[in-house]
Amino acid sequence: MKYKIIALDIDGTLTNSKKEITKRTYDALIDYQDRGGIIVLASGRPTPGLKKYVNWLHLDNYGGYVLSYNGAHIENVKTGEVVHDQTVPNEYIPSLYEFAVKNDLGIVTYKDNFALCGNGQDEFLKYEANLNGLTCKDVDDFPNYISFPVNKLLMTAEGDMLARKERELAKQYDARLSIYRSEDFFLEIMPKNVDKAQSLLHLLNALDLTQENLIACGDGHNDKTMIAYAGLGVAMDNAKDEVKRAANVIAKSNDEDGVALIVEEYCN
Repeated sequence: MKYKIIALDIDGTLTNSKKEITKRTYDALIDYQDRGGIIVLASGRPTPGLKKYVNWLHLDNYGGYVLSYNGAHIENVKTGEVVHDQTVPNEYIPSLYEFAVKNDLGIVTYKDNFALCGNGQDEFLKYEANLNGLTCKDVDDFPNYISFPVNKLLMTAEGDMLARKERELAKQYDARLSIYRSEDFFLEIMPKNVDKAQSLLHLLNALDLTQENLIACGDGHNDKTMIAYAGLGVAMDNAKDEVKRAANVIAKSNDEDGVALIVEEYCN
């Protein structure tokens, strides 16, 4: 089997519009793993937010991987081995917190099954926690509480305001952090030079595989690097045009079992 590993974005790719993995997609991915294929769930979500999909696809039994926080963290879900990890320097957290409070932005990071909120809970933070199956927890003295390594912080606000604050914050931390919006109301604060392609390179090296062994499927801007990097880069039909231009193949949409069709055609 040429394509020994497949990296799958979650929302808009692996799952349909109801956030479900359809039976056809499930069956195709279980069969792929039964034949020795390796699945990597490659998402911007926090690691705990991938647990449901890990369980659905039995990655803990097969030795699959999660690539979370857009590539800041990769681990083998069967053994718990961490293959790659990048964190936001803790020295930046006090000033990031101060910026959030000054500008009335939500700020959150993650630990275990909690979304740790440093400036109250707005509707966007509650949506983020619910999406990932996490519990919101208000934290007093956020900068001192966050003494452990974190892969990502998130700031939230209404879109027009957050667009302005994104420019301010990106200018303030230029060349030190990666700062960008993943949704109109989500501002991601990440370690510098984090992306899915670079993280997959680390994983392939650890597995003694090459990019020619890799299929990468996605639909969003944060999927573009891994799609361009993979031996077979796949953009879903519902993907952004910019993402489609990076792909070798345009699959059917996430509501038409696009992932299953790719696996059935290319992973025999």
